[in-house]
Order: sequence, then structure tokens, then C-alpha cells
Amino acid sequence: MGIVLNMDGKPSSAPSIDALVRLTAGGMDKVNQLILARVGSDVMLIPEIARHLINSGGKRLRPMLTLATAELCGYSGEGDAKLAASVEFMHTATLLHDDVVDGSEMRRGRLAARMLWGNEASVLVGDFLLGQAFKMMVEVGSLQALDVLSTAAAVIAEGEVMQLAAAKNTETTEDEYLAVIRAKTAALFAAACEVGPIIAGQGKAEQAACRSYGANLGIAFQLIDDALDYGGTSAKLGKNVGDDFREGKITLPVVLSFRRGSDAERAFWKKTMEAGNGSDAELEHAISIMRRHRAIEDTVERARHYGAMAVDALALFPDGPMKSAMLEAVDFCISRAY
Repeated sequence: MGIVLNMDGKPSSAPSIDALVRLTAGGMDKVNQLILARVGSDVMLIPEIARHLINSGGKRLRPMLTLATAELCGYSGEGDAKLAASVEFMHTATLLHDDVVDGSEMRRGRLAARMLWGNEASVLVGDFLLGQAFKMMVEVGSLQALDVLSTAAAVIAEGEVMQLAAAKNTETTEDEYLAVIRAKTAALFAAACEVGPIIAGQGKAEQAACRSYGANLGIAFQLIDDALDYGGTSAKLGKNVGDDFREGKITLPVVLSFRRGSDAERAFWKKTMEAGNGSDAELEHAISIMRRHRAIEDTVERARHYGAMAVDALALFPDGPMKSAMLEAVDFCISRAY
């Protein structure tokens, strides 16, 4: 169910991450080899569950950004691949844990691991991947990079708890919601980008610029996901459209609709968010309220704002193919709404 976003100003040629994929291809080959090697275990259930998610077609944008920022800053060693693989393991572990917390049935267009192997196994394999991630960070030998990524792991967990506390709470403010996604989503984007200049031996200005790029891209990325849950297609989302609604998850389109709505509309949000398991008819009604108050469109506008800040953060670096690819990645993340 849902509507496909189609707003004025759609670009004539859709942005893509093809240039980023091409420029990081050599490094990503090493990352993929590391991933396959590090999910190995005598406990057969571990590689089985890990590979189910790892091989399910994710874009691997976060590890690509680690490679991209390292190259942007002139790095030529081997540590970037290990840090990129660590970032992907952290992300995969978070997805495994998220699906258990949220009770999700789908992930990247396939049944979530918890639906096939159960909640307990999903959580424990996520923990295994986090352990492997930290082993690779230590092997790189950069205490600063280890500090950045381990701090991100703690912040992500805080974000999960914050989201749990805000679950089904229609009184959640926009600032409170943005605090959740800064922790839950943007923290890993920021860390993935910051470790590149760190291992390249760049100064604080370059580190801060890459961190800002990642953080703002991460917020934009999540806001577009929020919008797509009510205005996209399952193919674009990799999960069922309306999953956030059925789970009673408070996202920005709901926050805006609740704030701008009538008493009757607020009563609807309270009822459906608190109860969860909303019907298709209730989802359609929710979308109609959002359209009335431009909640989906304004969520995309917020994403564009953070995307612009991500673009500005890279102004410090000279023009070149990698910088251009990273800038286009911002446009790509926003263009998913079309």
C-alpha cells in the first residue's frame, strides 16, 4: 500500500552511486573477502545467519564511504579495508538486533533472519559480528579510529534505547525524533567517514569535514527512508511499505502530521500508533492525513536540508573524481524519494 512520491523538480537524469561503486571497487573486493573470511565459524549457524543478511543485496554504502574518505585524504595502506569491513559488520549487527526489537518480518526484500532462525540466534550472531568488527579495528592499530568506531557503537545502542522509549509516543517532538536518528543512523555514517582521514594522517579540519559529511548524509538517508515508508514502494524500501506504521513506530511524517492535525486526526494517531498492527485501510487513512498536511513532502525537504549540509562539508577538499562521486551519493540518497 502507499503512494509513490513524485514532486516537482525531479531531476532529468537520476543520480546514482555508480561512480562511487566504480572508484571503490578494488577496495570493496578486499572488504568482501574479509567479510567472507570473518564470518567463518565452527558453529555452523553463525555463518548461515550472517550470510543470509550479508548476501541479501545491501548497497554497502557505509563501507564504501570509509574507502572513499580514506582515498580522498590520500591514504594508500591496507587498513581502510579492515575498517570498512568493521563498519559493515557493525551495520549488519544493528540490523539483526533492530529486526528483533521491532518484530520485523522483512529485511532487504527477504524474510528477516529472526523469522527463519528465531530472535535468540539473531541477537547472538549480531553480537558475534560486533566482536569480529572490534578484532579488525584492533588489527589496524589506530587507537583513534578504534575510539571513533567504539564510541559510535555505544551511541547507536543509546539511539536504540531512545527509540524504544519513544515508541508509540505521539507526543514525541521533531527535536526528540532527530536526536534518535542522529544516534541510531547518523552516528555510524559519521564514524565510517571520519576514520578515513584519521588513518590517512589528516588533521582535525579534514576529520571534522568528513564526519560532518557522514552525519548529515546519515540523517538525510533516514528521513528519506521515513518518507518512503508512507510514500514509496516495497521494491525501493527492501521491506513492506507501512511497516513503520504497523509497528507503531514514530517517525517524522507521523510527528509532523500529529502536530498539524485536527483533534480527530490526533485521536486517530494515538489509537493506531499505540495499538500497532494497523490495517491496510488505516494505513491508507494515515497516508491521506499526511498528504493533507504535506508531512511526507516536508520530510523530504528536511532531508534535502541535511543533504545540502553534507555537500557543503566537502568544500574543504579539492575537486576530483572521488569528491564528485561522494557529492553524487548525497543526491542519490535524496533521489530515492522520487
